[in-house]
Amino acid sequence: MNVAFLGTPEAAVPSLEALVAAGHEVVLVISQPDRRRGRGSEISASPVKAAALALGLRVEDTMTSLNDVDVELAIVAAYGAMIPTSLLERTPMLNVHFSLLPRWRGAAPVERAILAGDTETGVGIISLEPTLDTGPLHAQRRTEIGEKTASQLTAELAHMGAELLVEVLANSELLNNPRPQVGESTYAAKLTPETFHLRADFTVSHALRVVALERAFIKVGARRVKVLGAIPSDAGVANGFLRCVDGTLVMGVRGGALQLTYVQPEGSRTMGGVAWWSGARLEGEVAWA
Repeated sequence: MNVAFLGTPEAAVPSLEALVAAGHEVVLVISQPDRRRGRGSEISASPVKAAALALGLRVEDTMTSLNDVDVELAIVAAYGAMIPTSLLERTPMLNVHFSLLPRWRGAAPVERAILAGDTETGVGIISLEPTLDTGPLHAQRRTEIGEKTASQLTAELAHMGAELLVEVLANSELLNNPRPQVGESTYAAKLTPETFHLRADFTVSHALRVVALERAFIKVGARRVKVLGAIPSDAGVANGFLRCVDGTLVMGVRGGALQLTYVQPEGSRTMGGVAWWSGARLEGEVAWA
């Protein structure tokens, strides 16, 4: 099948590679423009663009490029922008979406599922409509969330979605007979910096879910400290305070405490919680916010 592919981040790469491996003719790849990525200042290509170039595929950075090609279908996987209605009317499109639709329509379905304490999530292949993530489902697959971090869960869903996409394209029954989404819809709002800010009024379970997003932080004095690893602790530490207890660094939250296993002080490297505490020359109980 002649197809176009629209995607940008690492999570979209498995779907692109699976299409090529399955023998589909990917005549065009559209990805977000090159930009500064990560902590460096160098401009670089998106993961999808890099993968497409390595596969010898044509890559463009504007959706209007779709008007220049004749394809049977376009595949969208985490492209990063709404598709104009005019393009949807011209080219039928499938979307690889990382949630159990209609739950978590929107930009951050993986993170919202974790934050909400959902026990499971999944991936669905839907037909794209002008409205956000409302299209009928061709297929869906589930997985338990457990204690997976956001990056672990995203990577799992990316590969699961790639496999499911190829299955749908190979099965005319699935491809031609999607079913309407059923159930209560929820919106996966974009994440903001405050999403990752741990607060003393969080319960242990909620704080651990924020840590699972891998960008959690607290403020100690005027400095920000990322909390990259934490487990529940039975130590008695007052809510809103940090203290070293039996060779572990413990943070008090509402109704319990967390042992901070890995942290990253502002402007420094990742280290153990106790190593940071000792290096910062902190003693007794120290307030955090």
